[in-house]
Amino acid sequence: AFASGSMLPLALLLRSAGGLAFPNTDQTIQMLVPGYICVGIAMVGLRVITSLGKDVSKARSLGSYHLVERLGQGGMGEVWRADHRLLARTAAVKFIRPEAFGAQDAAGKDQLLRRFEREARATAQLTSPHTIALHDFGVSDEGVFYYVMELLRGVDLQTLVRQFGPLPAARTAHFLRQICDSLAEAHENGLVHRDIKPANIFTCRLGLEFDQVKVLDFGLVKSSESSGLTTQASPAGTPAFMAPEMVLGEATVDGRADLYAVGCLAYWLLSGELVFSRSNVMQLAFDHVNTAPRPLSERTEMEVPREFESAIMACLEKDPADRPQSAPELRDLLARVGGHEHWTREDACQWWTMHLPEFTD
Repeated sequence: AFASGSMLPLALLLRSAGGLAFPNTDQTIQMLVPGYICVGIAMVGLRVITSLGKDVSKARSLGSYHLVERLGQGGMGEVWRADHRLLARTAAVKFIRPEAFGAQDAAGKDQLLRRFEREARATAQLTSPHTIALHDFGVSDEGVFYYVMELLRGVDLQTLVRQFGPLPAARTAHFLRQICDSLAEAHENGLVHRDIKPANIFTCRLGLEFDQVKVLDFGLVKSSESSGLTTQASPAGTPAFMAPEMVLGEATVDGRADLYAVGCLAYWLLSGELVFSRSNVMQLAFDHVNTAPRPLSERTEMEVPREFESAIMACLEKDPADRPQSAPELRDLLARVGGHEHWTREDACQWWTMHLPEFTD
């Protein structure tokens, strides 16, 4: 840029060498200064643009991953699609702001970081094919927590029901058994999910198989033996799917709270309706603790076998002792009563080909 700006002085020197009059000092300054000022401004702008480019490049880099596009954004953070720099693997990166859990000061963030690391390590040990795989985790330079997970090709169950309506009993049972497989391993390892809900369950394509369920957000779980590291503002679940013992803030919350949420989820899948629907959160919490839910058969037009309905309603008992006592127990119960017909590979493939053809290529 300065070389370009110096072309005018060079031209004046050549003019003088050719015997032509050289401008006086004032004229020379008037001719040269504006050019160099413009060059200086251009150089500053170039440095700013270059710096911004480096910042953008740095912001799009996360360890071994390059962030490609933002897939979603919520109150807790963002989810991005990312490519591994060396491996031919695409992943999903979820960023979680500490402030979303009420951690404002350094001490609170440090406490939350220790909990985040402990639970991420525990989650990474889960190997069920129905639990989303955790590839990596850490804290960005800006102090934001992140998980690197497998990228799924499919839809969450909230979107599924809202777009396509309630599900038949056979397909619902197919989903619930897979969820129970995921929870069984987690509970065996002392982990309680605490936020089972339609948005946290994905049905997806894996290889040539359709309607394969993945349970998400195990990174937000609370260990059933918390060791005092959980902050007061730790996630407490979603009110519409929250077990009574969680509403009451009981000290001991185990896997049976997840089974209550599975019952709420099944109710939603079969009817498209929540067990309790209130605009006021306090009223909703009161209902989960004190109000008996209406029988599912009164809320849906889908054909639901009586034994299947009884199994779902058993999950919604107020007292954990009256529910199925473990995920394997519920899974086996659903295998026996989950519909007159099974949801087959052919059923799943046909449904996806008709309704979500973009995933069948």
